Amino acid sequence: MRINLKGINTTRKRLADGSFRQYYYHRTAGTPLSGRPGSPSFIADYEAAERSISERKRGTFESLVRDFTLSPEFAKNRPSTQKEYIRMLRKGEQNIGNMPLVALNDPRVRQDFTDWRADVARTSGLREGDNRLAVISAMLSWGVDTGRVRQNHLLNFKRLYKSDRAEIIWLPEHVEAFMKTAPLELQRALILALHTGQRQGDLRELRWSNYDGEYISLRQSKGKRAGSRGRLVNVRCMAALKSMLDEMDRSSEFILTTKTGQPFKKRYLIKLWGEAMTAANLDEVMFPHIDEPQELHFHDLRGTAVTMLNEAGCSIGEIVAITGHSLKTAATILDQYLARTKHLADSAMAKFEASPSAQFANRLQTKQPKTKRGDDK
Repeated sequence: MRINLKGINTTRKRLADGSFRQYYYHRTAGTPLSGRPGSPSFIADYEAAERSISERKRGTFESLVRDFTLSPEFAKNRPSTQKEYIRMLRKGEQNIGNMPLVALNDPRVRQDFTDWRADVARTSGLREGDNRLAVISAMLSWGVDTGRVRQNHLLNFKRLYKSDRAEIIWLPEHVEAFMKTAPLELQRALILALHTGQRQGDLRELRWSNYDGEYISLRQSKGKRAGSRGRLVNVRCMAALKSMLDEMDRSSEFILTTKTGQPFKKRYLIKLWGEAMTAANLDEVMFPHIDEPQELHFHDLRGTAVTMLNEAGCSIGEIVAITGHSLKTAATILDQYLARTKHLADSAMAKFEASPSAQFANRLQTKQPKTKRGDDK
């Protein structure tokens, strides 16, 4: 049986006879590990180091982090979510790791956390500060459920970062500029996103087995948990998308690949996308009624698809059947993506003008008021 032991440092030293020997240390405890990895003495030293850390952290914020990240509830999150949670919790440990658990039950701890969030916001941005506090709040809620703390004093904290991208969608001229300069593999990504309204992560994972020549069928990754499946969506491929897919090479099992035929990694796609946006002069775009230039994002293609579907006359039920949003968020979708587009405003006023019930308003014109005799003197 093979055991994967984490947190081990290896050093290599030259001995007096000129040969080399490897030494192993427990990274966090800083203690040496005797023997070779996997040997009884090595395992015993490793377990002793782990126990010493557990004893040292017992009853502190660090111990809560440790218990939370080893819990079955935490394991239900997607690997990418787990990785990001651990990153932010480690940042918290560096600053407040020694905080006793009893302090978490004191309402005044909220100020300690928000003060720390303010420091993070100044150095790493408002959004990062909010995200770190949100992860700690999720951990505290878990701590309440499992009896480790009495109350989550970060519940419903007020966020510093607010993002309103309601008016930020890809306009035809943006798409045209991107398609003129972007590499072929990124052009394919844009067409897929615009014609399906799916998230970048789901598009990166899209395989040819998801396409039957007429429909793209997939289970969305968002909302997936251990033992449960994501939302199933079936998107019928219209002529432009179908033509692109049918003409593509299928040497890889993935639809979107790099030039070398490898599936896209998240960071690599983000890097290439950023370079393509700069080349197309789309890294700073001006929008009507927005004073500052905005940066178009890949995710804005999802909002653009929602907007286009609505402008085509689709009902909210038809839209969410394609995008995979829940009906509970339908009102939010309308508010965030649809309510402020010029096309919809034009359409609304055209309906207003054609409505029989609005004819009295459409006939209104200004005219000089009638005056009583003698009023003009």
